Amino acid sequence: MPIAHLNDRAVIRIAGPDAMTLLQNVVTLDMDDVGRAGIAYGGLLTPQGKILWDFLLHRTPDGYAADVRADQAEAFAKRLSLYKLRAKVEIVPAPELCVYAAWGAVGAGDRPGDPRLPALGQRWVAPADSTKTDAQCTDWHSHRIALSVPEGGIDFVFGEAFPFDAAMDSLNGVVFDKGCYVGQEVVSRMRHRGTARRRIVALQSDAPLPEPGADILADDRSLGRLGSSSDGRGIGVARLDRLRAALDDGLAIQVGEEPVTASLPAWATYDWPGAAEEGD
Repeated sequence: MPIAHLNDRAVIRIAGPDAMTLLQNVVTLDMDDVGRAGIAYGGLLTPQGKILWDFLLHRTPDGYAADVRADQAEAFAKRLSLYKLRAKVEIVPAPELCVYAAWGAVGAGDRPGDPRLPALGQRWVAPADSTKTDAQCTDWHSHRIALSVPEGGIDFVFGEAFPFDAAMDSLNGVVFDKGCYVGQEVVSRMRHRGTARRRIVALQSDAPLPEPGADILADDRSLGRLGSSSDGRGIGVARLDRLRAALDDGLAIQVGEEPVTASLPAWATYDWPGAAEEGD
């Protein structure tokens, strides 16, 4: 059971009598899920429905702890504070807390499971040096990439991607029945109209893949963008209609100069465009 301190994450403490109400009104997750499971996955969006940050929200004895990218924590806290107005909420960094993950043959214990996908293992926040680790943050990312689970700021660009581009709807990051939150109208419209075309895809190569940001290509035409990769496995965001057409035409798919195979993640709740109709 590998355990790693995720040192590329930071914790923002959100506490006070109005903390639950504030969060319920602005983020994509449902605070009832945090109450039940102790953790939930969600995002803070622009009014236009694009992801500013994705994060995991942990229940703590005195409120909540947002587990976010370390290089984005200050900006996240500042943006969330804009919605505070007169609410009795404290939003501050919590450098005394660290983010930990355990995976593999994980026992139930009292640690919450990662809400995105059970196979990811467990995820929790705890005081620094309170947990013995035997793995590195890079090991955790290799595990995550093998499962094709994206992470914001690496696999999709903050401020540019919609929740559907990042498969947040498949990974329990968006609820559609809790009422309004920032960006909710656009997200609900995209879901109702079925207009999401860019989706997470799993990539596999016999060689190491390029750095994040490389184009996914077919016949020199860009189909999408590579995110993180490890041991020849990669995560991409691609236009599924263009990728399917390229595959149907027998075109070779490449990332940079490297040939790859492309598939949908095993956990995906979406399908290839037209697949359902052709299968009927």
